[in-house]
Amino acid sequence: MRLSEIKGKGSSIVNLNNVEERSITDRFGRTFNYLRLAVNEICNLRCIYCMPEEGLKFKEKHKILRKNEIFKLIRIATDLGVNKIRFTGGEPLLRKEIVEIINFTKEIKTVKSINLTTNGILLSNMLNELKSSGLCGINISIDTLNPEKYKTISRRDSLDQVLDSFHQIINQNLFKIKINVVAMKNFNDDELVDFVELTKYNDITVRFIELMPFDSHQIWKTGKFYKAGEILSDLKLKYNHLNKVQGSSTEYHIFRLKGYVGKVAIIPSYTRSLCGKCNRIRITADGNLLNCLYSQNGINLLSPIRNNFSNSEIKKIIIEGMYIKPQNGWEAHKEGFEYKSSMTQIGG
Repeated sequence: MRLSEIKGKGSSIVNLNNVEERSITDRFGRTFNYLRLAVNEICNLRCIYCMPEEGLKFKEKHKILRKNEIFKLIRIATDLGVNKIRFTGGEPLLRKEIVEIINFTKEIKTVKSINLTTNGILLSNMLNELKSSGLCGINISIDTLNPEKYKTISRRDSLDQVLDSFHQIINQNLFKIKINVVAMKNFNDDELVDFVELTKYNDITVRFIELMPFDSHQIWKTGKFYKAGEILSDLKLKYNHLNKVQGSSTEYHIFRLKGYVGKVAIIPSYTRSLCGKCNRIRITADGNLLNCLYSQNGINLLSPIRNNFSNSEIKKIIIEGMYIKPQNGWEAHKEGFEYKSSMTQIGG
C-alpha cells in the first residue's frame, strides 16, 4: 500500500514539507517516539518457539546494518522525535560494537531512555561496560526457572549463567530490570507463582508474554498458546490482591501485589489488544522499517542509506512508512501477513 492509496477517516495525505520539523505520526493520530532497533539476527540460543535446532540461514554480514549506518538511523529517528530506544536482536550482546552503539546514543541529548533485550547469557562479563555506556534498563528473557526445562526450551544449559547475572544486577542495583516470560500451557504455566514471587522483594517487572506466531515449527498452534485472559484468570486464582498500577503501553495488564515491591504484567502480543496505544517503530538488522509487528513487508532503509540519500530523504521515507501503519495487528494480517521463521527476523 502506498500513501496515495490511503483514503477514509483521518487519512488526508501527509504533508511532507518541512520534514525537519516533523514528528512521526500516523493517520489514526498515534505518535511514535520509541525505536526498537535490531543490531543483529544471530543468537546463541535455539529456543524451540523461535528457530529450529540447527538454526536458520542468517543474512550475510554485508546485508546487515553497519555501525555507521546504525548511527545514522539513530540520529534520524531522534531528529524526528524518538526519545526512547531499545536494542534487540537476535542476541544484541553478540554484536561486538554494542557498547559503542549505546555510547553514541547516550550522547544525544534528547534521548531519555536506552534499553536492551537479551537472553542474559553474556551479561555477567559486560555489566560494568554496559553501565558505563549509559544503558538504563535490561529486559532478560527467562521462560523457566527450572534448569531441565530451560535446556528443553532453549536447547542450551545456561540458566545458571543467566540467573547469576540477574542477581548481580539486583545486588548492585545496576539497571532497571524486566523479566520476559513467554507463557505456554503445559510447559511453564505451573511456574506463574515462582515468577511472581521474584517481585516480592525485588523492584523488577515480571512480564508474561503471549506466544507469538513467529516460529518455523508453528508451536503456537500445538495447544501451548496461553491467552492473556487465561493468564490473568490463573493469577487471580492464586492471588487475591492484584492492584492495578501504571506500566508501558504494551503492558496491557499490570499489577503490584499487596506488600510486594515489584510489578507483574501481561503482554497480549498475539491477541493484540494493545495496538491502540502503539508508539513503536521497528527497524530490523537488515535495515527494514516495520510499521507493525505483523506487517508482511518492511520498507527498505538500507538501500537509500548505501545510495547516499540525504537525511531529509530518509526522514520522508520513515514518515510516509509510519503514516500508513495499519490500525492494528489484525488489519496488518489482512493485508497479507506472512509468518516469519523467527523473531530474529523482526527484532525481538
